Amino acid sequence: MQTETPYVHGYSPRESRRLGDQADTLAQLLHAGTAYPAGSRVLEVGCGVGAQTVHLVGASPDAELVSIDISADSLAAARARVTAEHPAARVDWQRADLFELPFKDNSFDHVFVCFVLEHLREPERALAALKRVLRPGGTITVIEGDHRSALFHPDSRYAQATVDCLIQLQCTAGGDGLIGRRLQPLLSSAGFLDVVVRPRTVYVDDTRPDLVDGFIRNTFIAMVESVRVDALAAGLITRADWDRGLADLHRTAAGGGTFHYLFFKAVAINTASR
Repeated sequence: MQTETPYVHGYSPRESRRLGDQADTLAQLLHAGTAYPAGSRVLEVGCGVGAQTVHLVGASPDAELVSIDISADSLAAARARVTAEHPAARVDWQRADLFELPFKDNSFDHVFVCFVLEHLREPERALAALKRVLRPGGTITVIEGDHRSALFHPDSRYAQATVDCLIQLQCTAGGDGLIGRRLQPLLSSAGFLDVVVRPRTVYVDDTRPDLVDGFIRNTFIAMVESVRVDALAAGLITRADWDRGLADLHRTAAGGGTFHYLFFKAVAINTASR
């Protein structure tokens, strides 16, 4: 049974570019400390268009990576991107449902999950499914964001209202745009041990022009803009207030603006016995 929620940002070419911009801009921040030994078997869950896969391959070129996604189109895009950037990469691409994983128990040494749980109706059941295929003593790494952690200057209630539209639409679809703050209890209740969660902070001002474009404009604002049609159709906001809110978000990327956002990165160990 498929219990993944509709992907609130859509599957447009623009969204594919946004995912790539996000992964490339935040690679050092999010992937720091994540590298897998040669010969270890690693499952990447929900690889999408391969935005994170290229960084996993780059950091662990001799690991045996299996990348899965429910979308055949996304898998094709991921394969093309990884092949272009890492021609020698050995990735086993498989179309699979997270809740019906086609792997035996204890099949993997490590599991990597990035920006996936936020889109699921039952993240607890997803973690249980992943725990089954992870060997005792193996590690799981989970990275998620928290859209309400967005703080910016100049402050604007209109800008915040557009962000709230994204949060509400994701919640209505069955997901959770605030799931980053829940990672520790989620993993602990799923039976993982030694759960360590660390915030990864993105802070942007005029002294970091690469992040002004890479994160504020091309990642965060692009993510909010992707739900415009649905937000207006659902009556969550008026067209005038939406337009003002987006204009105010763009002001944070102009001279004198600042922006802050929190990602949460969790690492945990599978229990020694099932």
